[in-house]
Amino acid sequence: MKYTVLTLFPEIIDAFFANSIIAKALKRGIIEYQPVNIRDFAHDKHKTCDDAPYGGGAGMLMLPQPLAFALEHAKASSGNKKRVIYLSPSGQPFNQTLAKELAAEQELILLCGRYEGIDQRIIDRYVDDEISVGDYVLSSGEAAALVIIDATYRLVDNVITPGSLDEESFSSGLLEYPQWTRPEEFDNMKVPEILLSGHHEQIRLWRLEKRVEKTLRQRPDMIQHGRAFGIFSKEINGIIDRMTGEKDERNSGN
Repeated sequence: MKYTVLTLFPEIIDAFFANSIIAKALKRGIIEYQPVNIRDFAHDKHKTCDDAPYGGGAGMLMLPQPLAFALEHAKASSGNKKRVIYLSPSGQPFNQTLAKELAAEQELILLCGRYEGIDQRIIDRYVDDEISVGDYVLSSGEAAALVIIDATYRLVDNVITPGSLDEESFSSGLLEYPQWTRPEEFDNMKVPEILLSGHHEQIRLWRLEKRVEKTLRQRPDMIQHGRAFGIFSKEINGIIDRMTGEKDERNSGN
């Protein structure tokens, strides 16, 4: 997987790729990245990349010419198929399903907006997807781009041990179970006895019940979605039935 990031502030992107698991994946050659400084493609002496929007209004808009040149450069830099994403609060919501889809791509070109956004002609000509990381507005697309990168690179084969991903939040339509580590007692709070028992099947079932319990409490919409689309196994549906007292006859699962 290669990430090409078009930005006015490449140092933000460089800092992210220099740390933690992604730095190790980069060193192993599993992940590649290329920051592209949009200012390098502005041809006036001041490297201007913004101007006032037609029709008036507050703020400035990113100019189409530097963006077009930067995108053409990024698209021509290798022979891989590239998916161009513009980070925008107007885009489709980003979620784990979309993260898995994007993680399967050979290369993502991430276009980071600034100010009031970018000229619509760039979106019309170059952009494959507009994606929003949440129902709020950020001052820059760099933060949103890093969310996309962080959520997708870890799903690329061989970056993280597959077993570490199996019971994470949003896998199987549920949130992750709560976890504890040493010491066994901290501030008069003890680790649940079941986790010290060594009985793997009982621990598995207890954790599954805790996943359902937590999802019912914090994200009941995920339970409703899982029921409606038949995502849950028969075992999970049984736990939900017991906890809610409401049996779902439509989706008994497998």
